Amino acid sequence: MIGEPDTNTYPLMSAINGAMSRTKLYGWIEPTLNFSTSTNSNAPEANDVYPDRFEMGQLVLYTERLPDTVQREHTDWGYHLTALYGTDYRFTTAKGYGSSQWVNDHHQYGFDPTLEYVDIYVPRVGQGMNLRIGRFISVPGIEAQLAPNNYIFSHSLLYAIDPFTDTGLMATVKLSDRWLAQLGITGSHDVALWTADAKPSGTACVSYTTGSVNDNYYLCANGINDAKYAYNNLQQYDATWYHKFSKTVHMASETWYMYQRDVPSVSASIAPESGTNGAYCAFGEQRCTAPEYAAVNFLQKELSMHDYVSFRSDFLDDKKGQRTGYATKYSENTIMWGHWVGSTIQIRPGIRFERAWDRKAYDNGRRQNQFTAASDLIFHF
Repeated sequence: MIGEPDTNTYPLMSAINGAMSRTKLYGWIEPTLNFSTSTNSNAPEANDVYPDRFEMGQLVLYTERLPDTVQREHTDWGYHLTALYGTDYRFTTAKGYGSSQWVNDHHQYGFDPTLEYVDIYVPRVGQGMNLRIGRFISVPGIEAQLAPNNYIFSHSLLYAIDPFTDTGLMATVKLSDRWLAQLGITGSHDVALWTADAKPSGTACVSYTTGSVNDNYYLCANGINDAKYAYNNLQQYDATWYHKFSKTVHMASETWYMYQRDVPSVSASIAPESGTNGAYCAFGEQRCTAPEYAAVNFLQKELSMHDYVSFRSDFLDDKKGQRTGYATKYSENTIMWGHWVGSTIQIRPGIRFERAWDRKAYDNGRRQNQFTAASDLIFHF
């Protein structure tokens, strides 16, 4: 965040040099376990997609230097590199970044160079501007694929099917203590710039925080171009609202609308790209527009310094089935407990029930409902 000091310390850096360096190495190990009423697949639930299994979800190493955005005297710089190994690589994969291990070969475990970017901080543009260049997390949204960045172990249906990373340039400008604006140009979503799917795409966002700091509103038009079908060429219009009820209770809500044009019909002779789905178009159509919309709400209650509970309600309408493979409406509810053991171990057990309302879409089309009990354990180093 622009204007916020970097006060984080990590066990690995404390062991290396007493956490005195601005360049930091840190990460986590995340084993996961789930029990499910499905037997073949938990999809579209994420990230615990393999039912009744113990897995290594994420083994992650960050190398990072943050720019000093508190001072206003001089330009500063930073960078970030992420190396991720585990079953979750399938959700972070971007076409062109070693993507064949999932897109073509469907390996259960894999490696992904998830994030790699440079930050340039220019203090005299507005109240500070950060220019990010490289592969970075797609800007809107409450959740992220990187495990510690989420309230709950499993992901909402809304998040499971929207873009994860973009490659390009993003400028974030702090206009005042209340207003922040973002403008960027990328190569569309989840693709490297050197792939045939990449095309110039614009992103524009604005964030407003109220004077009480109890509310934040964040609007984004993300990855906007001609919308023609390509690998994850989603046109996303996103709105997020954070509200603090008290010192211990807050909520986060998000909704989006997305679509692609000219998506091949599942009944046509046109094969969709590897790693994507066709659309359930009207009879006789070879291609069609595939829209989807979703909404989610998280409600959090802090119980103590080491404990909190979170409840999530989630709705998705995959109108043409292009994102999940099934044209249906979905709902999902999850309740979980988060517990810290000291400052390095985090446990997040929870239970989840979801339903596909229009047809069987769970367990590879065998079930209309799904119940899971799952947990991860995050060991930070």
